[in-house]
Amino acid sequence: MVPHKLTLLLCLLVLLFVANDVFAQKQKPPTGGRIAVVVDERLAALRSSPQLTGKLVRRLSRGRLVAIRSAKTNRDGITFLFVNVTTRTRGWLQLESVVSPSSPGDDRRLLTLIQSSDGFDRIVRARIFLDHFRRSPLRPRVLLLLGDTAETLSAKLTIAAARKLKHPLDAPEFSYFLNYSGLDRYNRQGIHFTFNPTTKRLHYDGAAYRLLRRHHPTSREAAEARDRLLKLSP
Repeated sequence: MVPHKLTLLLCLLVLLFVANDVFAQKQKPPTGGRIAVVVDERLAALRSSPQLTGKLVRRLSRGRLVAIRSAKTNRDGITFLFVNVTTRTRGWLQLESVVSPSSPGDDRRLLTLIQSSDGFDRIVRARIFLDHFRRSPLRPRVLLLLGDTAETLSAKLTIAAARKLKHPLDAPEFSYFLNYSGLDRYNRQGIHFTFNPTTKRLHYDGAAYRLLRRHHPTSREAAEARDRLLKLSP
């Protein structure tokens, strides 16, 4: 019993250490340059040289923070950024894969990328915008896009959740919908849904619309957000 308990304790300590280490990595930006964030993972190949044929160091995920140290445009006209990813990892990253809150015009560049995205990709990129471009005048547009995208997706999520239902139900029907595993990744992005028992439909909870009206009450988008909230009211 004692060895078993000791093994269990050691496993718990290891898990705690790993969890804390991952949390720290997510929260602490790299040092050594201007901070930027990966928004287009399709181009986010960290390379050993500023060339598309350069050796791949690693591929960076969307939302990853990097520190820009310098820039270089190669013969093909592609601009690469020399970045720090961690204290031990650095390399060259294509310019279009990242945006920086300190770079004029990057908020509009990210908005364009958001508008050209759809579904969950649009949700994630909109969240990146709201997390990093806190003073951008484009925030009302992004908040409205975020809310509208979430409500559009709620119809598809309703259908997918309904397919998972089994009869007879052992718990209240609404709890099956709101516990649907397909909602998990949205929850991690701060996107939450409600359930209408009359129509048996999931709906976006309207948080982005309320935030828009509270922080940008004079914007054109605030009036549209009010209309959206009225439609969401039971």
